Amino acid sequence: MKTSIAEKIRLNRLQRGLSQENMASLLHLSTTAYGDIERGKTDLTIARLTQIADALDSSLLTLLTDEAIPAQVVDEKFVDLTNHELETLRLINEKQQIELDKLRLEADYWKRKYDERIAFELARAMGVEQKRERIGF
Repeated sequence: MKTSIAEKIRLNRLQRGLSQENMASLLHLSTTAYGDIERGKTDLTIARLTQIADALDSSLLTLLTDEAIPAQVVDEKFVDLTNHELETLRLINEKQQIELDKLRLEADYWKRKYDERIAFELARAMGVEQKRERIGF
C-alpha cells in the first residue's frame, strides 16, 4: 500500500510525540495551515518539505519514497518520565512561550516609542515646528 506524503508526515510527527501545534510553531505556520498539510489539502514545495523533514529529524527521501518509517523514535532523556511529568514539562514550555510573546510585544512597544522620540528630536533639530496635542484643559 502506497502511503501519501501527508500521511508520512503525520506518522513521523506522531512517532516523535509532537502535536500539530508543535509542528506549526517549528514551521512558523498557523495550526490550521499545518493541519491542511497533513490532510493533503496543501500542495507542498520542495522547500517546505525540506523544512518539515528537518523539523522531524528525518530525510526528504523518507517523505518522498515508500521507505519504511522506523517503528519508534524515542529520545532517551524522556524514557523514564511519567505522563504527569511530561504534562508538567509541556505546561512549563507553554508558559515560557507566553512569556516570550509578552516580551516580544513589550520590545515592539519600546522600539516604536524610541523611533517616535528619534523622529521628534530630528524634527526639532531641523527646526520643524511640532504640533502639540491639546490635553483638554
